[in-house]
Amino acid sequence: MLIQKAVNKVSRWRPLGSKEFFPLLFFGKMEPEILSKGSYACFSNNKKGAFLSQSQTKHDLRNFSFYPAPENVGNINGAFYMPHHRYSSQHSLSPERNINHKLLGSIPESVTIVEVSPRDGLQNEKEIVPTAVKVELIKMLVSSGLPVVEATSFVSPKWVPQLADAKDVVSAIQGIVGSRCPVLTPNLKGFEAAVSAGAKEVAIFAAASESFSQSNINCSIKDSLARYRDVALAASNLSIPVRGYISCVVGCPVEGAVPPSQVVYVAQELLNMGCTEISLGDTIGVGTPGTVIPMLEAVLEVVPIEKLAVHFHDTYGQALSNILISLQMGIRTIDSSVSGLGGCPYAKGASGNVATEDVVYMLNGLGVKTNVDLRKLMLAGEFISKPPLLPPSFEVFLLNAMALLRTRW
Repeated sequence: MLIQKAVNKVSRWRPLGSKEFFPLLFFGKMEPEILSKGSYACFSNNKKGAFLSQSQTKHDLRNFSFYPAPENVGNINGAFYMPHHRYSSQHSLSPERNINHKLLGSIPESVTIVEVSPRDGLQNEKEIVPTAVKVELIKMLVSSGLPVVEATSFVSPKWVPQLADAKDVVSAIQGIVGSRCPVLTPNLKGFEAAVSAGAKEVAIFAAASESFSQSNINCSIKDSLARYRDVALAASNLSIPVRGYISCVVGCPVEGAVPPSQVVYVAQELLNMGCTEISLGDTIGVGTPGTVIPMLEAVLEVVPIEKLAVHFHDTYGQALSNILISLQMGIRTIDSSVSGLGGCPYAKGASGNVATEDVVYMLNGLGVKTNVDLRKLMLAGEFISKPPLLPPSFEVFLLNAMALLRTRW
């Protein structure tokens, strides 16, 4: 009873963002009498698909999906993958995109994911994460195929002590290739320090709420924009791209609902000073499709859609629905954080960012290309969610070895 033996040997659950799944890969003869009804996938080297035996049909195992075997795996005829949820880590195993569907036709064919966990994720942690762990996390995220990994922030250690090692982090990742690693710079002093450390891209952040601007960066929206013009000018002189963030685009912890007109004003100013991309952030996670749509419609009147990104927190579980509606409106860039790490230290009660694993999983299911390896992404999430007791490189080795063993069972 090969399947029963495999079930007995698998005892570890692995996180898929905020979800959990229980993957089993079986080789050899199926014994359907010990399987419960549910969703099953059959991988076959036969390009025409796989076939159910009379015994399998007898036991009502009809809900199968057939996929060709991955090319990098040997002969696996008769191998079955039985998840509690339908799960695939590769875009090629996802449903084909239906561009003619009235609800899905407007969704982009591919999406760029901006990973913010090393900066936005770790800045809200209570304990200081060692520099070596941060660097290892960035390397793992880059190796998963993420095209943009925001590395750190050159803010005053007095205000954000978790990122006091920004210079060391940037210096340590200079040899990384394959992804862009921008850093946050709140003022000209921070920009100069970032450039000196080797940063090739920077980001600035303004608020659509006057109260939040005062509590977050101790100045008015108007004064913050004047400060950022100096940064943008210095960056332009060095041909360094600048990304602009806008926080509290639908709600503020002090003022409540934020009118779209205030978001439009800040977005227009950031665009005029030369920002190559503007990320619209629901900092406290209160947005719903009903509030996100009018905000996006208003901003799209002044900012080209190819220059816009969305950044949703998941305080009330609305992040994925907000991302979906943004995709339907044509947005092609999404900010997210592995394992949902993050939150704003100046927004009491705001929970973490939307989990990158959840975003990639949803995009896979929509047939949208991300070029992100979900398995490697999950290893990065598992690594940073459980503080390593061993040196980071050896911790990564153990995680990969455990993943390989689980796959073989």
